[in-house]
Amino acid sequence: MKKVLFINKAHPILRKQLEALGYVCEEDLQCDLSAFRQMIPAYEGLVLRSRLPVDEELLAAASRLRFIAREGIGLEHIAVEAAKARGIAVLNSPEGSKDAVGEHALGMLLSLTNKLCKADWEIRAGHWLREENRAREVGEMCVGILGYGNTGKAFARKLSGLGAEVIAHDKYLQDYGDAYAKAVSLEELFARAEALSIHIPGDPQNFHFINGDFLDAFARPFYLINTSRGMVLDTAALLERLRSGKVVAAALDVLEYESPALEMPEETLNTPVLKALRQMENVLLTPHVAGWSFASKRKHAEVLAEKIRLTVDG
Repeated sequence: MKKVLFINKAHPILRKQLEALGYVCEEDLQCDLSAFRQMIPAYEGLVLRSRLPVDEELLAAASRLRFIAREGIGLEHIAVEAAKARGIAVLNSPEGSKDAVGEHALGMLLSLTNKLCKADWEIRAGHWLREENRAREVGEMCVGILGYGNTGKAFARKLSGLGAEVIAHDKYLQDYGDAYAKAVSLEELFARAEALSIHIPGDPQNFHFINGDFLDAFARPFYLINTSRGMVLDTAALLERLRSGKVVAAALDVLEYESPALEMPEETLNTPVLKALRQMENVLLTPHVAGWSFASKRKHAEVLAEKIRLTVDG
């Protein structure tokens, strides 16, 4: 009997598809790490998001495990190389939320350039200010994309109807330019971009990849959007550039202060840097929900079911 353990709630489609492949699906949404390690030897498959880590100690106990299916994009909480060394397939589903992230990034960009949050705050406070809220038109701008994988490409496609010039840089890819974005060097991105949307993975080598020197390298003040991972951006450095005007405005769906389970304790929300950002009218914050749509929940399940079928049971 082949068994799969779900430690996060997935869309019913995934369970249905796995059962069609002959798996028995079991669910434990409350287990802690200790219980997780005790349970894992009984299972051929594991389905999770980011609630608990899959480290080398857990993998050593997972004697029957054939696949780990991560519902979403980031794999930083999974010991990927150790899993592969044991012959365990590590599968994720960036395709499932690419459109949700692309829409969210576009919404953030439009909110910043049209000063929607600022204007809303002012009216709620009893102020009717029109000239102070004159907008930038995205169609008149050069928009830069850092990272041209699934979500970066989706963002570029969403931008295409607005008439903006779109350029992209990806250090992992070659020949990645397409009808929606021109591939450029990092130097050209710095020289030309008036807005930057970040779509790079949360790998250790990308920790604070966007730091003070990176932000200062832009030729002109620019808008910044991050829907990737919080740890790729030095938030304190961003705060300094927001105060100086180097960064005109910023929209952050992810923050480096999030826990490994992507949660944000109340005491963390009140740390000095984050408290300062929360009080700025040119900063838009959302709670790591760029890929969190009803459609993406279903699409993640569909993508993982197909990858399991082809990779593990094909």
